[in-house]
Amino acid sequence: MYCNYCGKVIQDDAVVCAYCGIRVGASVARKRLVRPRQGRKIAGVCLGFAEYFDIDVTLVRLVWLVTVIMSGIGLIPYIIGWIVMPEEPLLLTAPAGAQGVTNP
Repeated sequence: MYCNYCGKVIQDDAVVCAYCGIRVGASVARKRLVRPRQGRKIAGVCLGFAEYFDIDVTLVRLVWLVTVIMSGIGLIPYIIGWIVMPEEPLLLTAPAGAQGVTNP
């Protein structure tokens, strides 16, 4: 299989291109618009939109900041997104002692 963005040969079951880092195959974007728990700066709204639309989070933050500075209108949708967008579910890990436990 080839990466559609950089043209390099990648594994057939790859989800992300090892050369350019772009998602390939069927998993182009997240299934739900959520605010991630990791990597967010204020509330995770920009990161959530960036992951949903599969674009760079810095670009989304820059566009949002310019919109807020130039018109002031960008602040209201950010607050609405903060309220409306659900947080990403917690990923709980298994207890350390429970991994190798078997019944005799």
